[in-house]
Amino acid sequence: MGTLREALATGAPVTTQAPWPRVVVDAAGWSALGEALAEGALGLSGLWGEAEAVHAALFDEPAAEFAVATLACPEGRFPSLGRRHAAAIRPERAIRDLVGLVAQAAPDDRPWLDHGRWPVRAPLGRKLPPGPAAPYAFLPAEGEGLHRMAVGPVHAGIIEPGHFRFAVNGETVVRLETRLGYTHKGIEALMQGATIEHAACLAGRVSGDSTVAYALAFARAAEAALGVAVPERAHWLRALMAELERLANHLGDIGAICNDAGFALMLTHCAILRERVLRTADACFGHRLMRDLVVPGGVALDLAAPAGVHDLCAEIGRQFPRLVALYEGTASLQDRTCGTGVVAPGLARRFAAGGYIGRASGRDFDARRRPGYPPYDQLRFEVPVFENGDVDARVWVRIREVEQSLSLLQQILLAMPGGPVRVPLPLRGGEGVALVEGFRGDILVWLSLDEAGRVRRCHLRDPSWFQWPLVEAAIEGNIVADFPLCNKSFNCSYSGHDL
Repeated sequence: MGTLREALATGAPVTTQAPWPRVVVDAAGWSALGEALAEGALGLSGLWGEAEAVHAALFDEPAAEFAVATLACPEGRFPSLGRRHAAAIRPERAIRDLVGLVAQAAPDDRPWLDHGRWPVRAPLGRKLPPGPAAPYAFLPAEGEGLHRMAVGPVHAGIIEPGHFRFAVNGETVVRLETRLGYTHKGIEALMQGATIEHAACLAGRVSGDSTVAYALAFARAAEAALGVAVPERAHWLRALMAELERLANHLGDIGAICNDAGFALMLTHCAILRERVLRTADACFGHRLMRDLVVPGGVALDLAAPAGVHDLCAEIGRQFPRLVALYEGTASLQDRTCGTGVVAPGLARRFAAGGYIGRASGRDFDARRRPGYPPYDQLRFEVPVFENGDVDARVWVRIREVEQSLSLLQQILLAMPGGPVRVPLPLRGGEGVALVEGFRGDILVWLSLDEAGRVRRCHLRDPSWFQWPLVEAAIEGNIVADFPLCNKSFNCSYSGHDL
C-alpha cells in the first residue's frame, strides 16, 4: 500500500467536505484500508458511524496527508477494521452501541458505551427497543495463583467513574481490563438538529478540562464547512487561551503524579501555580476555564488584561525551575516513576497515541504542526519527545511543554495583531473536519451541516480513545500499588471518551 492518496484513488470523492478530502469506498476498498492500517502504512485518527454509513479519518504521517473514507452500509454491517488493527476495536463497539452498525468478523463484539440502561438501543441510528442488561463478560486470565480484584466504578474522592478489573498474581498485575461508559451524556445525539451556536456550547462541555481545545476543534470544523475566514486577531486569542489551558492542566498533572508517588509537596506547589493560571484566565477572559469563549467565527471576548499574562509567565518562570530540580533530585520519587508503566514505542505508534503519552514513547506528533493551524505556523516552539515511555518520561514531556507554553504565551502577546475578533456565520450546508492539539493530545471533530445550517451529524473524538487501551498495556507486570501512579500519568478523560 502506498500513500493515503493512492489508497483512496479508486473511491468516489465527496466535494462538500473541507479541508480534508472525503472519499466513498466500497467494501473491498474499506478492507484494503484495514490492511494498510495493519501494516503501519496509514494511521487511524477516528472511526464513527451514521445510520447507514461508517466513516474513518485516516492519515499518512510521513506525507502529512489526512482524509476521511466512507463506506455505505445499507444492510447494517461493514468489514471490521479492528480485525487487523487493534486501535479500531473500541470505536467499532461504540458504533454498534450508538448507531446499530455491526462490524463483521470483529475480534470483540461486546457492548462498550451501552450498559443496557438506555431507553433505546442505537440512539443515533435505528433506535431499537431496549434489551436486557446482560452481565459484562470480562476477558479471562488463567494460571496458578491468579485472583481477580475489582476497582470502581465509584472511586474514593471526586473522580469520574470507571471500572478496572485486575487479574493479579500476588502483587503483580497479569491483566488489566477497563470498562467505561458510565459518564455517557448523549452529546452527539443532543447535537443533532442543533444550531451551530448551541452545538458549540455542547462541544465545550465534552471534557471540562479541555473546553478551549474542544471549542476550537468544533469552531474550526464549522468554519471549514461554511468556508468562513476568521479574523487574524481571533486566531491569536484562541492560541492564547489554548496555551493557558495547556499550562494549567500540565501543572496540575505534574503535582498529582508526584502526590500518587507519595510526594505531596510537589502537589501543593503545582496546585498553587495552577490556581494562579486559572485566576489569570478569569481576569483576562471572565471565566477560569475560558468556557464558551472560542466560538465559530472567532472569539466571544477580546483580551482584557494582557499585563496579567506577562506577570503569570514571569512568576512561573521563577518558581517552576526549582520544582523541576526538586522532582529530578528526589531519589525516592525517581524510584517510583522511572521504569514504571512503560508503553513501548511500537505500541504508541500502532495506536497513534497523541500528546504526552505518544511523545513519551518516541512518537513525534503534534497537531499544531501537522496538519497545523494558525497562528502556530508563525510561532517558535519545540515538541519534546522522549523514548523511555515510562511515568518519568510522561512527567518530563509535561515539564518541557510547560516551558514551551510559557514561551508561546509571551510570543503571542508580543506579536498579536489588532482588528476584529469575530465574523458572522452564513446559514448553509457543508461538511468540515478539524484536528486540534489539546493538552492530552489531538482532538478530532467532524461536522456535517444541513441546508439550514443546523447540525446533521457531529462526531467528536477525544485523545483518550487511543490512550485508554495503553493504560492496560502499561500496567502489566507492574505491582498493583503502582496502578494509581500509572493511571494518573496517563490522566485519560472518562467524560471525553464516553460522549
